[in-house]
Amino acid sequence: MTKTHYVSRRTMLKSAVAGAAAASLPAVPRFANAAEPIKIGMPVALTGPLGGIGAQMRTACEFWAKQVNAKGGLLGRPVELIIEDTAGNPATTVRKAQEMVERNGVRLITCIVASNEALATVPKLAEWDTIFVSGDNGDGRLTGESLVPNFFRPNTSGPMGTRAVALWLRDSPMKNFYGIGMDYAWGHNSMDVFEAEAKRAGKNFLGAVFSPTGTKDFATYIAKIRQSGAEGVYLVLAGDDNNAFLSQAKQYRLSDKIQLLTEQVDEMGLNATGDAAIGMIGGSRYPASLDNPVNKAFVAAWQADYKRLPQMFEGDQYQSCMVLQAGIEKAGSIEAAKLRTALEGLALDTVKGHIVMRACDHQAEQPGFIVKVVKREGMEHPMPEVIATYAADRVTPPCNKMVYDN
Repeated sequence: MTKTHYVSRRTMLKSAVAGAAAASLPAVPRFANAAEPIKIGMPVALTGPLGGIGAQMRTACEFWAKQVNAKGGLLGRPVELIIEDTAGNPATTVRKAQEMVERNGVRLITCIVASNEALATVPKLAEWDTIFVSGDNGDGRLTGESLVPNFFRPNTSGPMGTRAVALWLRDSPMKNFYGIGMDYAWGHNSMDVFEAEAKRAGKNFLGAVFSPTGTKDFATYIAKIRQSGAEGVYLVLAGDDNNAFLSQAKQYRLSDKIQLLTEQVDEMGLNATGDAAIGMIGGSRYPASLDNPVNKAFVAAWQADYKRLPQMFEGDQYQSCMVLQAGIEKAGSIEAAKLRTALEGLALDTVKGHIVMRACDHQAEQPGFIVKVVKREGMEHPMPEVIATYAADRVTPPCNKMVYDN
């Protein structure tokens, strides 16, 4: 059944009775009876191996929608979220997105988790006359060979996350690297970029293995990594797969001799695996510690509601919601043609700093961050600590490409 999320006065009163945290929420203004909601479709993986990531993305969208509605909505209309669980299945994603379009009148989509889900969806956007604003999808092809006019990616792509790690490695004394990635579009795409970047930096890429999504036993993969002779292993893993690998890598003391490197360090995995990730180095699509006015305001408001810092996928998805909002306000409409024009070239100060949505390939130029997992005195869980930041022009690939020129 489709879940409709609209932060109305009635919803808030119900939540208060149920004992939820609605008492701390700002009052939502009354909208004119004639104000038709702006419906945003969210075909999001809430179960399955990527369910934890999907839950973060949903929370970010709900937080953003509540903020927008508290200030009068968009174009004087309330924002309504139409939420469906896809379990990370591409065919299910397309089917549920189409149902949102046909049954609910949705013309805006976000919050799709996996790149293979996104790749299955984008060919239908023109037929649906619908704009899809990514909040997580990493596969470089989405802004490269598979780009369609109605797709936009404000979030960090897989090649961009890999590029940031590769730039950091250029100054590293390590020479030999191996890789393990999830056996679907994102895993292969990011590993290809890492191999190319490692070779560009004069490093040796010794090979890679790919594990099916949902793998629980990584013993044989860890044995191959040990036997490779690598000094560093590059991980393109997420969700439950990432947690299982880190836990088993600690059991086998893999990090005693091999540096763990990863495209993305997310707090969900750190909380789930305890000290297993301490010392790991990798990219972060969004570290909550970023020192800029927009992020400080976001973090303060988030902490007031959730009593914790926003996590990586929450910050990345929130930025995408900000871009969607700015595009709608600039266009004065949610019609695909008008919104597409408004989003192309859009410049905005966001939680990650200043970004620009390129017209040439609909990828947002944004900085790249490298973090190291540490556990300082007084910390309940290990946390990512920023150790390097790279400018947008160094991490964003040339238009419509997944590889870099230098």
